[in-house]
Amino acid sequence: MSADDLGMAQAPRRASVRLMFAHPAHVLALGAGSGLSPIAPGTVGTLWGWVSFLVIQQALVHSLSGPLLDVAWALILAVGWLVGCWACTRTAQAMRVADPGAVVFDEIWAFWLVLWVMSPVDVVGQVLAFVAFRFFDAVKPGPVGWADRLFKPVPGQPIGWGQGVGIMFDDLVAAACTLFVLALAVVVRQGGVTAGVLG
Repeated sequence: MSADDLGMAQAPRRASVRLMFAHPAHVLALGAGSGLSPIAPGTVGTLWGWVSFLVIQQALVHSLSGPLLDVAWALILAVGWLVGCWACTRTAQAMRVADPGAVVFDEIWAFWLVLWVMSPVDVVGQVLAFVAFRFFDAVKPGPVGWADRLFKPVPGQPIGWGQGVGIMFDDLVAAACTLFVLALAVVVRQGGVTAGVLG
């Protein structure tokens, strides 16, 4: 029996402060502790994503502007995706669960994406984005549910990179659905599609 098979045969491990500080990947995947919340860790992780986006954005605008600010965020998100897949994989393996609820970097990264695409947007817009994203991430309707099931391992299959990608991927789809719904709401509020085309 391989080490991976042995890990799958063992009981799942609970998220804890000790587990989080056992490896840098766990600190990232558990959202610097936000994923340790006993209540709604996904929501708490998204809130941490919101706060951290505002902090990073404020730091970036002091030295960058215009296209350079967008380039910086594109790089952050690209590197974040790769590092997130690694961190989520390693933490899922350590916890012996394919998609642990305590792993929240996927929510953090996806909400960064939503806020970046929407920027600049006021607090009301950010709140609406938060509510919409939490709906799609928690309820997983339609394409989000499909994305969530896509990388699930079959019973007996060791947890691997596919599961780390899957943890990130369904939140990417939830972010895309959030942006689509909010864009559609803006179009409707402004008089509908024909107003934009004919006006």
